[in-house]
Amino acid sequence: MKRAAIEEFFRRLSAADPEPKTELEYGNPYTLLVAVVLSAQATDVGVNKATKGLFAAADNPAAMVALGEATVRDFIKTIGLYKNKAANVIKLSQILLDKHGGEVPRDRESLEALPGVGRKTANVVLNVAFGEPTIAVDTHIFRVGNRTGLAPGKDPDAVEQVLLKKVPKPYRQHAHHWLILHGRYTCKARKPDCPACIVRDLCAYPAKTTAEEMAKGRTAPEA
Repeated sequence: MKRAAIEEFFRRLSAADPEPKTELEYGNPYTLLVAVVLSAQATDVGVNKATKGLFAAADNPAAMVALGEATVRDFIKTIGLYKNKAANVIKLSQILLDKHGGEVPRDRESLEALPGVGRKTANVVLNVAFGEPTIAVDTHIFRVGNRTGLAPGKDPDAVEQVLLKKVPKPYRQHAHHWLILHGRYTCKARKPDCPACIVRDLCAYPAKTTAEEMAKGRTAPEA
């Protein structure tokens, strides 16, 4: 995708949703961190259901450690990999208490040193909690980047690097939310809603769906 098209791509997404937000529910940087850790291989809706009770019981590292791993497991047992995730939540909470004064660190190295926290999770926390212009590439952004021609790449890290180079600076703060939401609700994996897409004319995807195909329930080929 050429520079002018990229500028227009994000201008339209920005005009449609000037202040996009994460759909994960959280109250502070710590609960955001925990929610993102829990969201791996799980939906935001499912995580929000699990964390409603959990965060009411513990919204800081000390309270979470006091709950204990078994209790955390009971709160989050409806989401995938809940046993490993509960263990990671307790471990990262203890590290925050021991090494960071109970606060979520604002640097990538410290975040990625926490159990259950990879580059994507660190990017989300840096962006949402601290306003850093990072781009967290999940399955939606990976698909949109490759399908549209915006940021082709063989893996999430490659797509992230292309986006960091190509996304115009004024749009970088919200870019990953626009792309996630676009992939979640419009540029969907199995049935992209091309007729309703506001950037359809800028997209390089050769197998765009038509209104008739959408009505028939056509699914998309691999992007």
